[in-house]
Amino acid sequence: MYLRAAHAELHIPSLRSFIRQNPLGLLITALPSSNFPTIQCTHLPWLLDINDESSETELGILRGHMAKPNPHCKAMTEAVQGSCPITGGLTQEVSVIFNGPAHHYVTPKFYTETKPSTGKVVPTWNYSAVQAYGMATILYDSNNPETGEFLQRQISDLSYHAETNIMGYTGGDKLKPWSVTDAPERYVDLLKKNIIGISIEVTRLEGKYKMSQELGKGDREGVIKGFQALHTDEGNVIATTVEERGALKEAQTRA
Repeated sequence: MYLRAAHAELHIPSLRSFIRQNPLGLLITALPSSNFPTIQCTHLPWLLDINDESSETELGILRGHMAKPNPHCKAMTEAVQGSCPITGGLTQEVSVIFNGPAHHYVTPKFYTETKPSTGKVVPTWNYSAVQAYGMATILYDSNNPETGEFLQRQISDLSYHAETNIMGYTGGDKLKPWSVTDAPERYVDLLKKNIIGISIEVTRLEGKYKMSQELGKGDREGVIKGFQALHTDEGNVIATTVEERGALKEAQTRA
């Protein structure tokens, strides 16, 4: 990831929070194979396990699962069977890309300070993203008890996270969250035979907020007002984020 200093997010707990708030990540692998394309990409929802939430440095472990008919799954299974069939570990580094909830084109017309004075402005695109890198273990053997335990925990935890944190089904006055145990056990067991588990020990986390914080205050305010004037949910999210990142930049400059 290209990390211009003004856009870089270096706070590890913030990066972990970003992943949990935006759990749909793009898994990318580059596995040499005569049977499958080298580069494979699949969108998957992920869970991030952390031993010590107070840690400023712990990167954690990403957990996911994938359908066996997916060619990406077949390529990873082929790779581990050829190199590490016992441990299921891929020997090549993998990456997962997580994108923020809103991104948008930025017109130069929003730069109300620089455009009128010099005209030296060009369009750009505002977005936020986190990239995780690490070594993956593939749990592909349906007959292995470890695989079954991993998948049961994975689908249960993922469902709970999505039902409570994304849908807001927390019980009480709100709806009760759906649970895997609400489905017939034999049905769930059948589905588990058709997926693999993926565990990634994260070795590097990189985060980026490209949200106009490199601009002067006048242009930043123009961007905020410009997005607010769109009267869209996405525009409001961008405007709020530009304001937050700008305030953070100013606070860091004063420190």
